[in-house]
Amino acid sequence: MWKEKTGRRDRNSSPSRALSRNMAVVKSAHIAHALIRPAGGIFERCSIFSSGDAVKGWKFPPVDCLTGLHQGCFVFKPDSKKAKASSAADYFSKGNTDSEDSELRFDTCQLLWKQIKCETEQLQEDLNKKLFDNLITFLRQSHSDFQKKKTKWACRMKSSEIPTAAVVLGVNVMDHDLTFKSLSEVLHDDVTPFVVSLRSKECPGIKQLLQKLMIQLMGCHVDVDSCEEEYSKPSSNRIRCSVASLIDWYRNITKETDTESQCRKRVFSSRHLESPPVVVIFKDLESFTTKVLQDFIFISSHCIQEFPLVLIFGIATSPMIIHKLLPHTVSSSLCIELFQSLSCKEHLTKVIDKLLLTSQFPFKLSEKVLQVLINIFLYHDFSVQNFIKGFQLSLLEHCYSHPLSVLCCELQEARKRTETLSHSQCENIRRLPSFRRFVENQVSNKQTVLLTDDECLKETTQELLQDLHTYHENYFPILCCLHAFTSSLPKYPLGKQIRELYCTCLEKKVWETEEYESAIQLVRMMAKDELVVILEKCVEIITSSPSEHLKIPSEKLKQYLDQFRNLEAEANGGQEEPISSLQELQKKTDLYHLQKTLLEMKESRKLKKLTKFEMLRFEVVDFVDGLVRNYLAPAEMQTLHEVMYFSAANTLREHLNAAPRVALHTALNNPYFYLKNESLKTDAGCISNAAPDICIAYKLHLECGRLINLVDWLEAFATVVVAAENPNSSVKDQIDDAIHARFIRAVSELELLGFIKPSKQKTDHVARLTWGSC
Repeated sequence: MWKEKTGRRDRNSSPSRALSRNMAVVKSAHIAHALIRPAGGIFERCSIFSSGDAVKGWKFPPVDCLTGLHQGCFVFKPDSKKAKASSAADYFSKGNTDSEDSELRFDTCQLLWKQIKCETEQLQEDLNKKLFDNLITFLRQSHSDFQKKKTKWACRMKSSEIPTAAVVLGVNVMDHDLTFKSLSEVLHDDVTPFVVSLRSKECPGIKQLLQKLMIQLMGCHVDVDSCEEEYSKPSSNRIRCSVASLIDWYRNITKETDTESQCRKRVFSSRHLESPPVVVIFKDLESFTTKVLQDFIFISSHCIQEFPLVLIFGIATSPMIIHKLLPHTVSSSLCIELFQSLSCKEHLTKVIDKLLLTSQFPFKLSEKVLQVLINIFLYHDFSVQNFIKGFQLSLLEHCYSHPLSVLCCELQEARKRTETLSHSQCENIRRLPSFRRFVENQVSNKQTVLLTDDECLKETTQELLQDLHTYHENYFPILCCLHAFTSSLPKYPLGKQIRELYCTCLEKKVWETEEYESAIQLVRMMAKDELVVILEKCVEIITSSPSEHLKIPSEKLKQYLDQFRNLEAEANGGQEEPISSLQELQKKTDLYHLQKTLLEMKESRKLKKLTKFEMLRFEVVDFVDGLVRNYLAPAEMQTLHEVMYFSAANTLREHLNAAPRVALHTALNNPYFYLKNESLKTDAGCISNAAPDICIAYKLHLECGRLINLVDWLEAFATVVVAAENPNSSVKDQIDDAIHARFIRAVSELELLGFIKPSKQKTDHVARLTWGSC
């Protein structure tokens, strides 16, 4: 209890009021004593149990003793200074050696990625549209009779058959989740609210499969606040996992009584079918156990008339996997229809067309970087989503590491930013290799101005950025035209896919390669019909281009196309001479006369006059060859290409295609490589006591043989850890419980990583499992 040092007295001195007030005071005082601890002042400790009235064994002081006592508790919340949460922009600028305009570069990166992400999502939606439309049509037709409430709705199929859609998505398993997520959303919006997605790892048995099925189904329509108790979400522990429960639930949820209730409005929309089917998606069919699939299909086939079920199998390999997993007695209960999605290679081609082979996005990849991403795609996972993530990482790394990436934006915005460049940014431009080559080709007076005058440099930079933008506008249409000519040639000398041709053009001058010469020779022998089709495609490509420089080539190609169409077939004259020559060959059989006749035939062919078609074909090929030489110069030859093109292929390879063993050895042997802490810098062969414990233990174990004595290892560990602090202390004094525990943890981590293992030969030794530096 606390008593206030005041001379005031209580106005109410009646015993009953005093007793009730005293009880409240006792309770309040105990609370105050537990929560606050005043340090002197106007309060002092006193006892209230010394005198006063007795109530149920309690003694209370007189009323005068409690005069002026404050009946309350006052809790003061301390001022807490919350740490400011770091934003993504802070992480972007942190640790960057060139932090100038880091925020602007981060905003540029975010804006570009937002545009790229929207483009890829729209592309994904467009590519999946045909597949999803076919699936929706299949689902609507599967239970059409059941939805019309016909008594014999199985007139189209057997009463025990389950409609099944086998969707072959390909081996790019990492992209399947995104596809099935989009499919579930489309089905939920347009067909049925009852869509269930199952994975093999969640369904090791039939009981777990039914449990997952019931939880997802009964949770798809529940709204406890608005629905009646009948439709409230039940707990999975109280549900009996059985098909009978599913049938009862479906019968209750689709009954026609109270069709205008609020709950039914939440369950069904106007786009849903009257009796919507229950769609169960098996995302990874190959990974499900045979028994689980057999039991579920066998049980469901006996109640298909009461519980309209549709199965969707996600297949990565081949539709034959269904018959390998299921015996004929089970597969005969399925009414299977096959659906094929777009192959991952075709999907990648579409993505490259949208992201790289366009002047819409200023950010580009160099040949080596693009080759790294394509190799990871072809030789590792076939995942288009991982390719897009690699593209995003390239964009992020380019904006983070290159100070001039602030100019990697739309042309008009780049012009505005060029006007506000600082002197250090102008010096960065002058240090670019491509700009150095540009300056060397200028006259001496112009060179001096470009290297000393920032305003002149800014004006020149704007012109060069305009030239780079024009280069991209001309480059990609001509690239597509060249691909149209060479993609159907025998043996594909320049590649079958446009990405192969694009990498070749980025790497070097394509017209100087042997493959290009071979392709041109084959194009010169093309038939008229093939040339007409290719020219029509080229005219369409160039006409759709926004470049003003390609209007003249477009008109020229249209003229060639009209000439081909108006070209009449010529009479096959001059055939008698070859026939006579053949007759001469048949008469003379000796080697001398045979050789002489062949030489004469060769000379006659050289002197033979070309037809109009052949002359026109040669003219078209020469014209296309001129376009290639004018517009398909490598990007490295363009001034300021470093602003737009990301070329750090090694950095990207380290992030996306790293060698775990080498990275692990580097992290343990040289932690400064990753942590960038100055205290971790050491000479070769030295061990820093500031390094993490596992690094110290790892470097010590490299000095040992096949068996490592734990006692010696511990002593060496303790020596490294505390020798710098107590150089005069003995080893036994150094080893305390904390160091012992740290050593045990470090050794356990090395064992978990696979560097050591317990030895059966000696109990106090461990065996080393790795040798060499990696």
